[in-house]
Amino acid sequence: MFKRIGRNDLCWCGSHKKYKNCHDEFDNKIELYKLQGHLVPSRKMIKTQDQISGIRESGKINIAVLDAIEKYIEEGITTDDIDKLVYQKTKELGGIPAQLGYQGFTKSVCTSINEQVCHGIPSKNVVLCNGDIINVDVSTIYKGYFSDSSRMFCIGNVDEKKKKLVHVAWECMDLGLKQVRPWSFLGDMGQIVHEHAIKNGYSVVKDFGGHGIGIGFHEDPWISYVSKKNTEMLMVPGMIFTIEPMINMGTDEIFLDRENGWTAYTVDGKPSAQWEVMVLVTDDGYEVLAY
Repeated sequence: MFKRIGRNDLCWCGSHKKYKNCHDEFDNKIELYKLQGHLVPSRKMIKTQDQISGIRESGKINIAVLDAIEKYIEEGITTDDIDKLVYQKTKELGGIPAQLGYQGFTKSVCTSINEQVCHGIPSKNVVLCNGDIINVDVSTIYKGYFSDSSRMFCIGNVDEKKKKLVHVAWECMDLGLKQVRPWSFLGDMGQIVHEHAIKNGYSVVKDFGGHGIGIGFHEDPWISYVSKKNTEMLMVPGMIFTIEPMINMGTDEIFLDRENGWTAYTVDGKPSAQWEVMVLVTDDGYEVLAY
């Protein structure tokens, strides 16, 4: 699976230690899981300590941007105003909005309101109204390292049904997060997220999921939230990915806006909610790098 390294050669991780004293046992353990038929990560998916340090700093900026704009997200503001706030704060902190220019995306943030599932494009014509729910998805590049997280906001007097959806979406993310541990499987997370959504009368979007991140914006693995325990990829220390299940009040079916080619909507027009965190798998659990 991995390029062979002599036991006395320097380890591939950049630690400057001999391989036998660093990742030899680690790689052998991964190989054993592969021989048992499990899907395992490549070395590219396992971040080095230097890379983790850089990604962690990027995550701090991502958190700071969301913290800074939170007080401005209220009735009467446009989604374009949110975009400007994100751009200004990110630049002020020394970062670059990762979404700006990504595959032709024209804005610095995604703002998805009510029945918009994800990738809502900020506009001067879209004004936040009393009763809306909105997902604000911020992504940052800092010194070449990527981070990504999103939060939900309730505007004014939101009805109880929408409030419950937002709360259960957070619970789904949190339950998934608690399944992150080394030498377990991404499917463990997917199953518990799906079960919790279904128990509350909701559905989980199948067409979008989490993703690896750090050196690039969207890396492997792709992460489903309708998967089964003990399936999908093995989680090992050094992996970094997002947890971002999209929870719909009605059907899990969605469609893409034909005009802009980005924004996804629920087919039945019922609202959707999502929280996103970026997480590092550690030797004994996880570390949240952005929220």
